Amino acid sequence: MADPDTEAKPVDQETLVADIDRTRSELARTIDAISDRVNPRKNVERAKDRLRERVSQVDPVMAGAAAAAVVVGVTVLILLRRTSASRAAAATASKPRRRRNR
Repeated sequence: MADPDTEAKPVDQETLVADIDRTRSELARTIDAISDRVNPRKNVERAKDRLRERVSQVDPVMAGAAAAAVVVGVTVLILLRRTSASRAAAATASKPRRRRNR
């Protein structure tokens, strides 16, 4: 027995043409949506827009605190490197040099 939904139904030509036109316009919208999603330029623009939106939501006080923490961290790192470099130089300078026997 055939399913009542899949049985052939008498369709007039106008209904068939309207159905084809509707399907064609849906297909065109689908193709446009796909081409929009795979377009590299549009992807870059969407990424920029998302980044701008996130940046605009950042609390200015928190951003300032984060920037200050980075500056302090970099300063401490530079000072530690200078201190360890000067200690290494002092340690090498205080060692007596051996003379080579020729």
